Order: sequence, then C-alpha cells, then structure tokens
Amino acid sequence: MHIKRYGSVVLLCCFNLLTGIFAVAAEPPAGFTSLFNGKDLSGWRGRPHLDPRKEAEGTPEERAAKQAEWNADMAAHWKVENGVIVNDGQGAFLTTDRDYADCELVLDWMFPKACGDSGIYLRGNPQVQIWDPACERDFKHGNQKGSGGLWNNAAGTEGKDPLVKADRPIGEWNTTRIRIQGDRVTVVLNDQLVVDNCPLTNYFDKAAPLPDRGPIQIQTHGAPMHVRNVFVRELGTLDGSGPGWRDLGEADFENVNCTADTWSWRNGTARCTGKPVGVIRTKQPLTNLELSAEWRHLSSGGNSGVFLWAHPRHS
Repeated sequence: MHIKRYGSVVLLCCFNLLTGIFAVAAEPPAGFTSLFNGKDLSGWRGRPHLDPRKEAEGTPEERAAKQAEWNADMAAHWKVENGVIVNDGQGAFLTTDRDYADCELVLDWMFPKACGDSGIYLRGNPQVQIWDPACERDFKHGNQKGSGGLWNNAAGTEGKDPLVKADRPIGEWNTTRIRIQGDRVTVVLNDQLVVDNCPLTNYFDKAAPLPDRGPIQIQTHGAPMHVRNVFVRELGTLDGSGPGWRDLGEADFENVNCTADTWSWRNGTARCTGKPVGVIRTKQPLTNLELSAEWRHLSSGGNSGVFLWAHPRHS
C-alpha cells in the first residue's frame, strides 16, 4: 500500500493490500530518479567501510584531503564501459555524493566470474548481501541460501538469511529492489521477496538505533562486479514533510471494533477473515493524501471499503 502527502485512513474488512513489484527499465520508473547517467560516475564518490562518526572527525581540510584519497582510489578501480559500471573487485566503495533517509533503491548487478562477493550499504551501514550461492568457498558462511539477506545482523535474527534463493546464474543480470523505512528493510530479488520488513542493525554501534540518514554504497570484496540501471525514490513521511510516496505496513495500523485475529499481516499483505466485521485504522491522523492500494476478494460476496477522514463512530 502506498500513500503520499498525508487525513486518517480506515480500511473496512475485507481486502488485501499487496506490494507491487516492477521490472527495471533503462529509464527510471515513475517517481524514481537515476543515480547513474550511463556515461561516467558523476554523483558518486569513494568511501571505504567506515564508521560515520570517524568520517566526521578532523578539520574541514583534513576531511577534504581524506576524501580526495578515496576518490582517487575509486577512480583506479571503478569505470564505465558500454553503459555499465565495472569494478575489478578492489578499491574504495562506490558511494553516493549525498545522503538518503527513507528510500527505495533499484539496481541491476552481475558477477562476470564465479565466487563473486559484494553488498549494498544503506545509510553507510552493512549490508544487503550479494554473493555467488554456488561458491563452495563460502558454504561455511551460508552463501548457498542466496543473496539479499541482511548479512551483518546477528545470527538467528530476522532478515539475516533470505527467505528464498532467487539468484540468477553467474554472468546473468539480477535486479534487486530495496526499501528502507526507519530501520526496517524489505528486499525483492528478481521479483521474489527475500527480506520482509526486517530491522537492519547499526553495525558500528549495536546499542544505538540506525542513523536517520546516510549514503548508499556498493561494496568491493575481491571479485569483479558489474552494475547498471541504478534508481532511487525518496519516500514520504506521514506528516507530509517528505517527498514522494510512503508504503504503509502493519506498524502503521491499529485494530478498531474487531478482535485481534480479524486482521493479520503476512509478506507485506493485510489479510482479513471477514468475521467479525471490523476495521483497521492508521494510528496517526493524516491530511492531504493520495492513496494507492491493491485488493482482492478471496470468496464471493465480498464487501469492503476505504474510509477517508473517518468519523469517530468508526473508532
């Protein structure tokens, strides 16, 4: 379910809310902007695996000198060939010039050789894992489960491993769609859900929340990596202060006039038994909105609806 520029929204039992998945095209999808112009690395800088607090240390002159070194390292190992970003497996990470808060990222990636290993850092934090599931060297680390998991989360925590293995063979392009809202991350790999709204750990300070903002980084880890079609969509905020759309999920709703088991959420979808009749309502009042939702009746005789600026009698 997607919403932008936020009145209170109430959903009357029963319909399904589905998260749409689209194929990446050469042109940015609606609402997205391109982070790669197909010609050069404008809009990107070099930056290693680094605690953001360390990057902020020093005088402006010292920070500028450090950034110049990283940029030179990036230029030595990253280049553009035939509209594709190519990395030799070494060097500083490819890092956006600007920071992002809640956003969706879509990109294509491909390993030209076996045993590739890389990842996507969000807000400067590791990472959405990308690797070769067939590489025996990494079986001890669980690579056979596939790419897309939140690798640096603690063992046994949600999102650490992907729900399914959705990788394509070495030499073929993979499309990854990543959404981060707050500290929650959803990953879709090749049209298959592999991480479902799971928290990303603050790698550099596990007792602290994830930073509100930070750069997007593409990791180097000793193996060649190709990237193309890199798009980003900044997500809105419930109070209307942010740009674009925002996905609504389980944490945004509360039950009203129905038992706890009337509505349930699974794989990003709200499901309702229809008995007893009841509604779920956004916890936060919203104003000036545009709402988009997908729904489906699971049996004949369905009867549901959406309330905007809901009357108190529905509470």
